[in-house]
Amino acid sequence: MSTHPLLTVTLALLASAACNPFHRDPAVQVSAQDATLNSRWHANLASPASLAGAVQVNGSASMAPSPEGTSTDITISLANASPGGVHPWEAHSGQCGAGLDDGVLGSSGAYRPLEVESNGTANGTATVPLPTPTTGRYFVVVQASGENSEMTIACGNLAPPTQ
Repeated sequence: MSTHPLLTVTLALLASAACNPFHRDPAVQVSAQDATLNSRWHANLASPASLAGAVQVNGSASMAPSPEGTSTDITISLANASPGGVHPWEAHSGQCGAGLDDGVLGSSGAYRPLEVESNGTANGTATVPLPTPTTGRYFVVVQASGENSEMTIACGNLAPPTQ
């Protein structure tokens, strides 16, 4: 019967240690990586309606400041593309659609063609030596091939960061 008071004292000490009012964890932890989240542009890529039934490429793209903040990193991920395909891509000023293209963002040489893997996916990154825009209209376009650059197989308008 004498172990009962000892057990009560032990449990009371453990409970007070667990509820220590002097131990405080920070409420929010912020890293430098979080700083660019509110400056990232996003796009969902899809094949034009005119290619329905023939090509149904989809994917996503983003545009954000580079780590040093002096240039812009643009990334792209494609899915449901033909394995083995090689597709040029670029970010442009303007919007997807005929007559709404105001030209390449940066230099065409910054965008290496996407090489589609056996599972139908492709990924790419381009860095353009321009500060990331804070306003405007931009889009990412993927062409059929280097020989058939007039045919768009996927396009997506970049949505600006939320404020």
